[in-house]
Amino acid sequence: MLFYLFSAEELNKLFNQLGYPFEYETIPKNIDYYLKRTSNGSSLSWIVHSWVAVRRDRERSWELFNQALKTDVADIQGGTTPEGVHLGAMAGCVDMLQRGYTGLETHGDVLRLNPSFPREIKQVHFHLRYRGHWLDLDISSDRLKITALSGRARPIRIWVKDRVFELKEGETGEVML
Repeated sequence: MLFYLFSAEELNKLFNQLGYPFEYETIPKNIDYYLKRTSNGSSLSWIVHSWVAVRRDRERSWELFNQALKTDVADIQGGTTPEGVHLGAMAGCVDMLQRGYTGLETHGDVLRLNPSFPREIKQVHFHLRYRGHWLDLDISSDRLKITALSGRARPIRIWVKDRVFELKEGETGEVML
């Protein structure tokens, strides 16, 4: 679950603060260990595993994401959908598209994006409210474009591929990926 909640960078920092050594190889070993042992009895299981697989194995992440999508559409849990939709799993699917595959994170006062799309996703486009600004994000496998639509707040800082830039209301930033 730690790999769902924290990035590798954050985990490294936490482990060091606690006085434990951290090796990045721990992440795939841990993910593989639990993937082999999880029964996926919960509708949330598929989306959590999709999330932790996104940076390491996009193809596997996409397969797990599709299982989460099918929770209600195909009623893969055998008759539970008529009792009500699995709202957590559905919200997790939206979150996966908005944050997981786009690599959207906040660090301090910086909005960070590090897209990692499976080949099946060609482009995502959505609006995001961040630090008093409405942002229009248009992200494809080769380009990321952000426009600050409205907001009388201070300029915001955006990090993409080791490049940091500021956006004010009405400005657009574009980065080739």
